[in-house]
Amino acid sequence: MIAVVYSGSNYAEWRLADKSRIIASFKTSGINPYFDDEKQIISLLNKNINLIHHAEEIRHIYFFGAGASSPELKAIVQRAFSAFFKFGKVIVEHDIAAAAIACCKNTPGIICICGSGSNAAWYDGKKVKPNNYGLGYILADEGSGNWLGRQLLKSFMSQTLPDNIQKKFLKKYDFDRKTLLEKIYRQKHPALFLSSFTDFYLENREDIFIKEMIKTGFERLFNTYLLPLHEQHPEALLYFAGSVASGFQNQLFESAARVNLHIANIIKEPINNLLTYYSNKN
Repeated sequence: MIAVVYSGSNYAEWRLADKSRIIASFKTSGINPYFDDEKQIISLLNKNINLIHHAEEIRHIYFFGAGASSPELKAIVQRAFSAFFKFGKVIVEHDIAAAAIACCKNTPGIICICGSGSNAAWYDGKKVKPNNYGLGYILADEGSGNWLGRQLLKSFMSQTLPDNIQKKFLKKYDFDRKTLLEKIYRQKHPALFLSSFTDFYLENREDIFIKEMIKTGFERLFNTYLLPLHEQHPEALLYFAGSVASGFQNQLFESAARVNLHIANIIKEPINNLLTYYSNKN
C-alpha cells in the first residue's frame, strides 16, 4: 500500500491506495515544517482513523508540501512520518515538485503554483531546478490567496474599498480594525487567515474593483516569475496548479495573453495525478 500526500498551508489531501485501488481519500490540517515541529505532526497523524488503521500496511509514503524547501525542513517531516509509518519508506519533497509531476509527468515545462501561496520553477522532466523564488507570505506570494487577502484587508482598513464591496465585506465578516490587526500580527499562522478571503473574491468576481485586484495580482505573478522563466526557456509550455489559478481561469488566460504566453493546462489539486503517477511505479 502507498500513501500520497499533497499539503498546502491550509489543508493536506491524502490518498491511500493498493495496486491502483483507492483505499481511503481524506483531508487533514496542513503540514508545514516552517510552522509544525515533529511532535505536532505526529499528533496530527495520530488523530486520523484512516492513518491509524492502515499505518502498518503502508510501504511507501510520498509527501509533497509547502515549506519542505530545504534538507533541514524536509527532515522534520521525514522523522515524524518515519516514527508513525514504521514499515514505510518516506519521501519528502516541496509542493512545486508535486505540481510539476502532476502537470508535466516526465515532460519539461514551466510550472507555477497559485493557491494559498505562489511559486514557480523550471522542470526538466525529472527534477525541479533551484531558483530564488518561493520567498513566502511576507516577501512574495504575488497573485496568491495570501496576496489577495492582504490587498483586501489593507483596502478595508484604509477605507478605500468601494461602498458596495465595503458593505458586502461587513455583511460577510464580523471584523473590525482591532480584530483584524490582532489576527494578522499576534495570532499563529497569519498566512492561513489572509488566504481565507479567496472565497470573497470568488463570490464577487464580476465586480470591477475585484477584477482589477485579481488582474494586478496576476500581472505581478507573471512579471516576477513567469516572464523570466520564459526568457530562459522560450519553447517551454506553461502549467498551473492551485485553487486561485483554477478559480480564476479566465482572468489567468487573459493575463497570459497580454504577455504573449500560452497556458497548456490548469489543475486545481495535483493529488489525483500524483496518485496515478506513483501507483504506476509500485
